[in-house]
Amino acid sequence: MILKDDHSEETTVLALGSLRWYIIKRTKGYAIRLRDLDAELLKTFNNIERFPVNVDWKIEAKFEKYDPPKKIVIPDIVGTADEENSPGAAVFTQDNQTYRMDALEAGGNRIWFIFADETSGIETYGAGRFLYSDKPDSNGIVILDFNEAYNPPCVFTRFATCPLPPKDNYLKLRIAAGEKMWGKGH
Repeated sequence: MILKDDHSEETTVLALGSLRWYIIKRTKGYAIRLRDLDAELLKTFNNIERFPVNVDWKIEAKFEKYDPPKKIVIPDIVGTADEENSPGAAVFTQDNQTYRMDALEAGGNRIWFIFADETSGIETYGAGRFLYSDKPDSNGIVILDFNEAYNPPCVFTRFATCPLPPKDNYLKLRIAAGEKMWGKGH
């Protein structure tokens, strides 16, 4: 049997009772991610507070393609870093200011962004949030729907190896959209 890691579209998941585990590939090698479907957190989880959906945070951005792809450093919550290829940046205007975020490949027709903004550490998770988008259309346009921004897994467990925003994705902008911080008092 050949086991496929979490970078595969067909990750091999092993199961025994309520336990699920699979191989994860990270900078320094491989590890095993274990999940317990009967964990207390899953039984008591009630939801994540969100900002109200606001169409003003569904933004049309121009995608500036990097040719060749730009190498960017993606640090992670455990103190290591990966160098990843960024296919380009989404450039958008909000409140008469221009902002840009480097994208990462997400597989298929998707790209994703790891970003932090002026809500980070106050209203939202301090280490940033994630946002997926379709790749640019034929006109080089990407839709950034910040209403879909969500917390990384490290919000829920200290055992996650979450990536942090690359240095250019720290935005001097208050993005009052998507998921808020979860876990205060948990």
